Amino acid sequence: MSTFCPERCTLGIEFGSTRIKAVLVGPDHTPLAQGDYTWENRLENGIWTYPESAIWAGLQAAWAALAADVRARYGAPLTTVGCLGVSAMMHGYLAFDEGGALLVPFRTWRNTTTGQAAEALTEAFGFNIPQRWSVAHLYQAILDREPHLARLHSINTLAGYVHWKLTGRRVLGIGDASGMFPIDSAAGDYDADLLARFNNLAAARGCPVDLAALLPRVLPAGAPAGALTAEGARLLDPTGTLQPGVPFCPPEGDAGTGMAATDSVAPRTGNVSAGTSIFAMVVLERPLSRVYPEIDLVTTPDGAPVAMVHCNNCTSDLNAWVDLLAEAAGLCGARPDKGELFTRLFNLSLQGAADGGGLVPVNYYSGEGVTHFDAGRPLLLRSPDSDFTLASFMRANLYSAMATLALGLEILHGEGVAMDSLTGHGGLFKTPGVAQRYLAAAAGAPVTVRRTAGEGGPYGMALLAAYALNRAPGETLAAYLHDRVFAGAPASTLAPEDGDLAGFAAFLQRYRGALQAERAALQAGAGPA
Repeated sequence: MSTFCPERCTLGIEFGSTRIKAVLVGPDHTPLAQGDYTWENRLENGIWTYPESAIWAGLQAAWAALAADVRARYGAPLTTVGCLGVSAMMHGYLAFDEGGALLVPFRTWRNTTTGQAAEALTEAFGFNIPQRWSVAHLYQAILDREPHLARLHSINTLAGYVHWKLTGRRVLGIGDASGMFPIDSAAGDYDADLLARFNNLAAARGCPVDLAALLPRVLPAGAPAGALTAEGARLLDPTGTLQPGVPFCPPEGDAGTGMAATDSVAPRTGNVSAGTSIFAMVVLERPLSRVYPEIDLVTTPDGAPVAMVHCNNCTSDLNAWVDLLAEAAGLCGARPDKGELFTRLFNLSLQGAADGGGLVPVNYYSGEGVTHFDAGRPLLLRSPDSDFTLASFMRANLYSAMATLALGLEILHGEGVAMDSLTGHGGLFKTPGVAQRYLAAAAGAPVTVRRTAGEGGPYGMALLAAYALNRAPGETLAAYLHDRVFAGAPASTLAPEDGDLAGFAAFLQRYRGALQAERAALQAGAGPA
C-alpha cells in the first residue's frame, strides 16, 4: 500500500483468553499493523474471572501498541479508521445495574459452576444449554437467590460490554448472542418461545424477569452498530489522538470471528480455533436428530445454524510443560526465545511415536463440559515401557490438546454432518505442518491452514468490519469472504495420513481410559487416579 489511508482500513480488537490483540487491515484485506497486551484470568473465590480494571487497561495498552506500530511503519498517527469491531471470548456473565455498574465480578466461559441451571434449562427448552452460556449463569443466580438480582438491569458478554462503553449502544452480533440465549435463525433474533419459558421458570422461582429486556439487541453481520463517542474515544485512547465518529460493526464472539477468519460461514464448511480453549464450528445443512449435551447450537455472524464442539482446555497444560522445559534449560545457562522453543519442540514431535509412545497427558486445567468434569485435574500417565522421550512427550501433549475435541466430533460424524473443508487457526497452528497434521488425524478430515492462521480472531473481526464498510447491496457475508477476501489467498491443506490416523486412534483409546479411571477415582473419593 503506497499511501497509508486509515479511512479505508478496518480494525478488529479481540479480547482473547491470554491476549488482547488489535489488528489493522488494509482495503485489500491484508494485515498492516497490530498491537497486543497479555493478560490472564484468575480463580477468585472459586470463580474464573478478569478484574474490570484489567479490561480497560488491556484495551488501552493494545491500542497504544497498535498506534505505535502504525507510526513506526507509516510515519502517521492513527486518528481514525473506516470501521471498527470488537470481539471477545463468548458466553459468561456480566451483570449491570441501571447505571451501568458491574454487580458481580465477570464470570467467564471457563466456569463450571452452573450445572444445576444448565441441566434444568436444557430439559425445559429441549435445547442444549451448556454451563458457560450466559442464560445458565443467570438462572443459576436465580436458583441460588443471589442478592445482586434485585438490582439487575441488563446482562452482556465481554464484547457487548466493551462495544456498549465505546459507542453507547447495547447491541450484539447474532453469533455472540447465540452463546447467551438460543437464536431463531429464521427470525434473526432470540427464540421468542424459549424467552417466554425462561420468564415463567424465573417467576416460579420468585424472581420475575423480562429476559428480552435484560439481553442486548441482536444484529446481523454488516448492520450499522453505532459510532465511537467522545467518551469512548477517551476510554480507548487517553492521549486524545483517536477522534470520535468511527463507525462500528456489530460486536462478535471469538467463534464468529474464527469463522470469518477462515472463510467458514457457508454450509458444509468448518473451522477449528485452538488457543486456551479449542472448538470446532461446522455450518449445518439440516438440524441434528436430537439434543446432545456435548454439542452447542449457535450461529454464524449472519445467523446460519452451526454445530459447535467447545472444549475448555487446549494449550494451558502444553504451555506449562514448555515453561518447565525452558526453566530446565535456564539451569544450564540457556535463555531460549520462547517462540523459537515452541517451534523446535513442535517440529521435534514429528519424530515421536505415532501413538505418543504410550504417554497420556490429560490437559484439564479447568472443568470440561464435553466429558462432564466439573473441575480441572491435569495428569501425566505413563507405563514403565512407555517411550518417554522428548519427541514422544511433545507429540502426546499436542494430541492431548485436541483429544476432547475429537470425542465431540465423533458425534457429528455419527450424525452424518458433512465437512467439505476444515480450516485451522489460532496460535497452535503457527508452526507449519505440525498441529495441522495432528488435527487432520483427530478430525479424520483434510485440514487447511491459511497464511493468516496466527492472526486468528482479531483478523476475523477486522474482516467483519470490512464487510460492514464495503459490502454491495445484497452481497452475503459468505460471498464477500469467498470472492473478495480469500479467492487465491495462499493456503496449505493436509489430508490425514494412515499412520497418524492409527496412532491418534490408539492414543485416544488410552486417553478415554484415563478419563474413565479419573472419574471412577473421583466418585470413590480417592482424589486423582
